[in-house]
Amino acid sequence: MFAHPFFKGENMANWMVAGKKCDFKQIGDQLGIDQVVVRIMRNRGLTDAKQMKSFLYGGDESIHSYESLKDIDKAVDIILEKIDEGAKIRIIGDYDVDGIMSTYILWKGLTVCNADVDTVIPHRVKDGYGISESLIDEAFADGIDTIITCDNGIAAVDAFDHALEYGMTCVITDHHEIPFKEENGKREYILPSVPAIVDPKQEDCQYPYKNICGAVVALRVIEALFDALGEDLSRLDELKELAGFATVCDVMELKDENRVMVKNTLKNLSKSLNTGMRALVRVCDLEGKAISAYAIGFILGPCINATGRLDSANLSLDLLKCNNIEDAIVIANRLKKFNENRKELTVKGTLMAEYHIAENKVDKDRVMVVYVPDLHESLAGIVAGRLKEKYNKPVFVITDGEEGCKGSARSIPAYHIYEAMSKIGDVFTKFGGHAMAAGFSIEKNRIEEFKKRINETCELTDGDYEENIVIDVPMPMSYVTEKLVEQLSVLEPWGQGNEKPVFAQKDVELISCKLMGKTSDMAKFNARTPDGVNVELVLFRNSEKMLKAIDAKYGEKTSEKLFNSKANGILMDVIYYPSINEYMGRKNLQFVIGDYR
Repeated sequence: MFAHPFFKGENMANWMVAGKKCDFKQIGDQLGIDQVVVRIMRNRGLTDAKQMKSFLYGGDESIHSYESLKDIDKAVDIILEKIDEGAKIRIIGDYDVDGIMSTYILWKGLTVCNADVDTVIPHRVKDGYGISESLIDEAFADGIDTIITCDNGIAAVDAFDHALEYGMTCVITDHHEIPFKEENGKREYILPSVPAIVDPKQEDCQYPYKNICGAVVALRVIEALFDALGEDLSRLDELKELAGFATVCDVMELKDENRVMVKNTLKNLSKSLNTGMRALVRVCDLEGKAISAYAIGFILGPCINATGRLDSANLSLDLLKCNNIEDAIVIANRLKKFNENRKELTVKGTLMAEYHIAENKVDKDRVMVVYVPDLHESLAGIVAGRLKEKYNKPVFVITDGEEGCKGSARSIPAYHIYEAMSKIGDVFTKFGGHAMAAGFSIEKNRIEEFKKRINETCELTDGDYEENIVIDVPMPMSYVTEKLVEQLSVLEPWGQGNEKPVFAQKDVELISCKLMGKTSDMAKFNARTPDGVNVELVLFRNSEKMLKAIDAKYGEKTSEKLFNSKANGILMDVIYYPSINEYMGRKNLQFVIGDYR
């Protein structure tokens, strides 16, 4: 996105104003929406009224056909043949939300088609990520004829060679990047030797949209299977809902067909077709409420994820398979408790990681490699994410596992972490991932070598580390109406690739302040815009920091005048988002502060 500098905010992020152009008013009149909404869509990469209309109002016609997925016909033919033979089929998934949802989608679809099918989700500690030779051995011992992977498998060349030695048939469904070797600037892609690989990231796959999660890939396979057998396609509705859930939790772009799928999921989730999901919604106090992408990503999803982190992800799979609401509520409450424990362990783990960083000055490196031997290996990814947010650098967190060391990585937009790892792939025992996240195994005696090489090959510049807040519209608060706020909501759901819009206003004068919340961390301000309109501002965190900033700028104890409504001349530039606050039947506009100067 082309943008020009505005200024730095209190949190030291660069404020930039988006600079994409079009006839905002003309398109707004054509679509019957405010030109501000048009400008936001233009900033998200949409170029004309047709695209924008589809973005706003598009439905299932935006979902792509499975037919263009490479090898999907081969995969379905193999599955049909194995069903006819009565062969034993095993689905091997992964222990995160996407892997669990993918596993359930394939299991439910194959069960409907009368397949002899069971499921295995690797144990994070015992098995590690994805399919392994030991899981192949177990499958052979159990008399399994055919293995289907989901949300994993694309990097497991050795495991599938091992399966071939047993004479087993294997099908891969995945969405991760294709492993490659690079010599003299030329890439050689490395694929397992199996008869069917369904992964849109394959170079010669013609699927129109590559950024789908593993659950959507699994869903496409079941759609093709149902079509081939003439099954009732309405039986896919439950599976579509769960694929949309996984799309949010796996932080996929909320663009193209992903946006439509997630919108449909949000519309239906409070009365989910899946009994287990309905139970989870109830125990998380979301029953009967409008469920947002935030609720999926930060309330419901972490409960599903927590079992795979602290115990076995099979408990979450059991929840989805459960058909009795009372039994499902018992399982859902266990998931919620696991997540509460995970939160406590995450706080402790992050503190341990920050101690290591301070002791070893890791924050001075361009790529941060943090070795925390006592950290629970299941929390490495969450801790890496928190460190990435704090330092705005690529972060690898490594911990001791039962066999060698394991780690997770999180990245910044300027650094494709999977490609960076591929350049030095020989240092890992195993690795896989995306542009922004990855997982890996490594021998302890190679950690220092890895740290040295990942930094030597890093080409990031100082500017790549700076956090930028891109302002969609520098808009006077006096322009905002309830109608505009309602129109902005049509752009939802917010998330990766469709971030919540950002607005800004200069020289807002603070008049009074009231602290709120149990710890007084929140603040509500009465304020006045430069054109004389009174507005209400809300700050949801770090009120103490803001009041100290006021005193630093305007003199000691100036902030105290705000509590007595005696403030005068306290001017602030604000990044904000408008909302409608409802209380006891009354509505009023509020402006939520995102950053300030």
